[in-house]
Amino acid sequence: MSRPHPDYHAAVRLRAEAASRLVLSGILLNGLLSAAKFAGGILGNSYALIADGVESLLDIATSTLVWAGFKWAARPPDADHPYGHGKAEALAAFLVGFVIVGAAAWIGWHAVLEIITPHGGPHWATLPLLAGVVVIKTVFSRRLTTAGKDHASTALGAEGWHHLSDAVTSAAAFAGIAVAVIGGAGYENADDWAALLACGVIAWNGVTVFRQALGDVMDSAAPTPFEAEVRRVAQEVPGVVNLDQCRVRKSGLSYLVDIHVRVDPTMTVRAGHEIAHAVKDALMLSTLRIGDVLVHIEPAEISGGPG
Repeated sequence: MSRPHPDYHAAVRLRAEAASRLVLSGILLNGLLSAAKFAGGILGNSYALIADGVESLLDIATSTLVWAGFKWAARPPDADHPYGHGKAEALAAFLVGFVIVGAAAWIGWHAVLEIITPHGGPHWATLPLLAGVVVIKTVFSRRLTTAGKDHASTALGAEGWHHLSDAVTSAAAFAGIAVAVIGGAGYENADDWAALLACGVIAWNGVTVFRQALGDVMDSAAPTPFEAEVRRVAQEVPGVVNLDQCRVRKSGLSYLVDIHVRVDPTMTVRAGHEIAHAVKDALMLSTLRIGDVLVHIEPAEISGGPG
């Protein structure tokens, strides 16, 4: 009960390649920003800014993993992976979530060390740099998050959260440095406290990404509205009397569907077979990014109408 859809896997490959280009542009962006942060942190005597630079370096490492994940996910199905290599995308997102949590712990630990170690206050000139970083990172984060939704990509969404975490760290550093500059003596480590407080937000984002990616790896059910749309498309196929079980799970940049369709019990096997093909075609040609469909035909109840 399967009919080839050669254009589908080509579309998945194109989406994976487009996503990998976005991730690559993020790697280049983080390279430039990390250099600027380190320079500003060293010259401006701000640990929060140096910590921000370290996070940008971690972003480069994790983004490289995501980029590799998309390259792997773009590979077509083979004998060992008949459903394709889409899980590589979810595994990459899983690693990103893990690294975000680890980065939060690392920054928090070193912020505490800076708080208990006397040092001079940060320079005001670091503020314009941080303001620019916040704007750039927020805009790029939204771009990645939108692309993640458009491509049904957990990894791109994770990248969006990662860049947003960087923006949060920079915003916290901006607030802390502003307090230190305005407050003067006695407020030298305000930016360190700001970095410490930002760790909570970063860790929360990391856990959110981690749980979403884990759900993809563990084949969690698709959201209820998505399943409802799958049912709607299948129900509109001529010959479908009613639907029973419908299971949908995410696999990389696509979804896999198992659906039970009720048809007229008096029709021939061939006619039921054709309806099953029609249901599969309707779902795979829809805008739902469905990679494969398994249709099981059931007889409709005769006495009670649709069962």
